[in-house]
Amino acid sequence: MIVAGFGCTSRAGPASLRALIARMAQHAGVDALACLEGRADMLGPLARIAGLPMIAIPVQAIDGIATPTQSARVLAAFGTGSVAEACALVAAASGVDGNGTRAGAQIMVARIVSQDRQATCALARRVLQ
Repeated sequence: MIVAGFGCTSRAGPASLRALIARMAQHAGVDALACLEGRADMLGPLARIAGLPMIAIPVQAIDGIATPTQSARVLAAFGTGSVAEACALVAAASGVDGNGTRAGAQIMVARIVSQDRQATCALARRVLQ
């Protein structure tokens, strides 16, 4: 499973979010989109248009998630270096496969920033542990 995780401000527009989805789709087939619960209303319509499930992540679920990219501001606010990377990792790792094996996740593409700097996106994939 490959998840595109998003972080964004309330000012992020649909065009910026669509552009990020398109850029990530160049790297790999995306199976789902993920963001914090408070931003699901912004990304939900794009997920529906793309025909992808939307995974809303509780903010407390990303606290302490190690990410390759580090933002001091994001770390202070959310307890992780990148909201996009943390959401992608949490969503990709969620669940257990059909054999009962616990899944983990790894970043495939570190966060990229939209042209207007209002949104970020990263890709993570599920790996069985």
